[in-house]
Amino acid sequence: MNLWRHHAESLVSPISLFMFLFSPQQLTVSVLCGLAAAGAWAQTTETEDTTARYQLTYNWQRHEAFSAGYSGANSLSTQSERMYTFSTTAHWGFRPWQGGELYFNPEVASGIPFSGNLVGLGGFTNGEITRAGGSTPKLYRQRLFVRQTWNQGGEQEYIESDFNQMAGWVDKNRFVLTAGNFSTLDVFDDNAYAKDPRTQFMNWGNWTYAAYDYAADARGFGWGLAGEWYQDNWVLRLGRMTGPTTPNGLPVDLALGKHYGDQVEIERGHMLADQPGKVRVLAWRNRAQLASFSDATQWLQSHTGVQTTPQALIDVRGGEKIKYGLGVNIEQTVNPNVGFFLRAMKADGRTETYAFTEADGSLSTGFVVKGGLWGRTDDTVGVAFMHNTLSPQRRDFLAAGGMSYFIGDAASTTQTLRYKPEQILEAFYSFQMTRGTWLTADYQRIQNPAYNADRGPVNVYAARFHTEF
Repeated sequence: MNLWRHHAESLVSPISLFMFLFSPQQLTVSVLCGLAAAGAWAQTTETEDTTARYQLTYNWQRHEAFSAGYSGANSLSTQSERMYTFSTTAHWGFRPWQGGELYFNPEVASGIPFSGNLVGLGGFTNGEITRAGGSTPKLYRQRLFVRQTWNQGGEQEYIESDFNQMAGWVDKNRFVLTAGNFSTLDVFDDNAYAKDPRTQFMNWGNWTYAAYDYAADARGFGWGLAGEWYQDNWVLRLGRMTGPTTPNGLPVDLALGKHYGDQVEIERGHMLADQPGKVRVLAWRNRAQLASFSDATQWLQSHTGVQTTPQALIDVRGGEKIKYGLGVNIEQTVNPNVGFFLRAMKADGRTETYAFTEADGSLSTGFVVKGGLWGRTDDTVGVAFMHNTLSPQRRDFLAAGGMSYFIGDAASTTQTLRYKPEQILEAFYSFQMTRGTWLTADYQRIQNPAYNADRGPVNVYAARFHTEF
């Protein structure tokens, strides 16, 4: 999802942006909004027919200087750098008819990545960077979709009020259809402990599978349909979404019968030692005009001197190809204050990245601890480990001097990539400042960035401000 191929603007000072956002005038507005939000929470009824929620997130990150045997066109800079992202989003919805829900999300976003472009990693450090395209804030439609629920009887369960979700009672046996402009991740690959980079872990490999090349535009959204069948503790999900017209591009291909991303997910809820948990198995399949790594490697061998661009992938891209993968997602409550999660996925790895990031195998696992253990109920601590791998075909392409849109460290054909899996440790502490407002400190240590044993490790420090009402 390299929106930076479409937008390139100069870095603005995070401090100056912070001062703008939190000037006396802005603070006054924030306080009034907070009071209004408190009133809204206090007046919540059992069933909602309308919803209006808002969020604002500012994420500042810095990585230290690190050593590298060499660097290429798509390498993370070895010099100390800063980056930031800013987003503010409105989530509006209402019930137009029985069982129906209509949602609209306008969003304003801006930000600058490390190295002036989104390159040099498989597991990027900030999940919000997919929405940003430069230092100038841009307004765009994030979501516009309808959700229809058909209750089928049996016991009922209560749906809590949340973003793009209105409170109310539904049958445990029900069908749900989502259609319109939304994200694949709105329906698939949920996880209570590792899902939202605005409030939980920040790394891409912790808010979904790094190897999940799900169909979407450069911001992570698209058009499509998704159906869900709930049967007590079981859920079956099916969906088809649009992908980009060109890999990692912003415009989407609306020819859903020809180019698309399909996904199937089965979820099972359970109790383990009297604590709830869920297991999800997800299979996905993309059909699009993609370049195969085998063809691109052959192209490089016959075209010397052009290894510093993705031209090989561009020139061999043609005809429809299939890309697929399979993953498992586990969440388990250990006790009321501790939760465990694990995601693991394997993709076929024969073709270039379609819409997400450079990974063909991924594992992420960790624990989340609530602050109730030390008397701060709404604080959170999280620790996670990620392990990302590449397919033999992608590794051969990189070793031949190939460049994709995100990675490619070899500066010449005389330098051979010394491949090792990319390994990332992430830890965070989220501190509740006031109701609906959190300040988070985050640390990430990246071994073998972009799967290169001759570079790193990289230490990344972050501070995140998030408010919602």
